[in-house]
Amino acid sequence: MGIGRLIASLIAATAAAPALADSPCSGTPAKPGTVAAVQDGQTLTLTDGREVRLAGIESAADGAALRELVEARHLRLDGTGEDRYGRLVAYAYRAAETESVQFALLAAGQARVSARPGAKACADALLAAEKGARTARRGLWADPNFAPLRSENLTMISAAQGHFALIEGRVLSVRESGATIYVNFGRRWTRDFSVIIPKRARSRFAAAGIDIKALERRRIRVRGTIEQRSGPIVQAIAPEQIELID
Repeated sequence: MGIGRLIASLIAATAAAPALADSPCSGTPAKPGTVAAVQDGQTLTLTDGREVRLAGIESAADGAALRELVEARHLRLDGTGEDRYGRLVAYAYRAAETESVQFALLAAGQARVSARPGAKACADALLAAEKGARTARRGLWADPNFAPLRSENLTMISAAQGHFALIEGRVLSVRESGATIYVNFGRRWTRDFSVIIPKRARSRFAAAGIDIKALERRRIRVRGTIEQRSGPIVQAIAPEQIELID
């Protein structure tokens, strides 16, 4: 099935979505606009010259799916702020539709949920759309190279340094040092992959139902940008960055 037909069918399947006022992903209403160009899988240029970065998602796609959805279309925008390049970061909605462009891209397997997708209700909705596409191997999920990285595959993790990624594995230990909690996937902290969580974020994780210490021996999926310190790490600040697999 082509991207256009796939997205059209997914939008039709979600036609019974809740009213906009009840949409789980929202922000501050921004001036609407018409799409002049699609720069990549998550960036738009409007006819008034503004650039819009779609909030809540990361996309490695070439923009074809997004173009099918929004090219020359009028969009309502709920802004969440500006990025460091001065682009409006927003949730985008086509005409009177109540499901966001982000939701459609995730459901079609053309994007992944970002490390900071927003409020819990919004994150839950976006993660559910991503999970459905991943389970059904839709879109980019049909490509084995797009699958989450394995925590023990240090070569691939290191190669993805500086990029957003999903990483899965079983936690070996959880340790604290100074102001940081280390969620370790291997015994060699100078080489193996770890997730680092600031202690100040512990209450945020607890409020979301995640006991960080109880992650030991659990299989988890973490999302974020891979950094290189003593070994490769992902810093987790938002509880939505960590999902329990078993």
